[in-house]
Amino acid sequence: MSETSPRWQAMLAACMLTTISALPALADGMTRIAFVDTGNTGRSVTAEALANAAIEAHHLPILVISRAVDLNPYNVVPEANAAALLAKRGLDVSAHRAVQVIANDIRHSDLVLVMTDKHKSTVLDQFPDAKGKTFTLAEYSTGTSKDVVDAYNQPMPVYEETFHQIDGYMTSALERAVKK
Repeated sequence: MSETSPRWQAMLAACMLTTISALPALADGMTRIAFVDTGNTGRSVTAEALANAAIEAHHLPILVISRAVDLNPYNVVPEANAAALLAKRGLDVSAHRAVQVIANDIRHSDLVLVMTDKHKSTVLDQFPDAKGKTFTLAEYSTGTSKDVVDAYNQPMPVYEETFHQIDGYMTSALERAVKK
């Protein structure tokens, strides 16, 4: 059978339709997580990068994004110290640009993981339909709400503390999200 025969084309079309029709089912099986912090330049970027690395390494059915509750349009690139710590893990966030959280992000997320109780209050005040799916990262990971340290404009040791905090919560948060 030649590659251009009508029979070959029909088989190829049937195969493509089967594959395309299965895509929504595959996407529906994914857990969607939004990581949210103040400006989407440090903590949430770190959480998104660490989560994506774990998702890729363990083939987890999870999709992640990161967002800001108070985006500064003049400060949209990742914080240098956060980017440097991620680079040590082989993670490049240089192309990231901060994005303000919007209702559509909340609507399409199964889980909203914020860095502080204040972020949680802000998200719930702005998006009441986020109730029941918004938690601090620590709360979702450990059952105890604890703020992730804000390292913005702090020296590297504070960024290291923040990085280790997020990294420490990530495995159990992703495991719980998969079981959800």
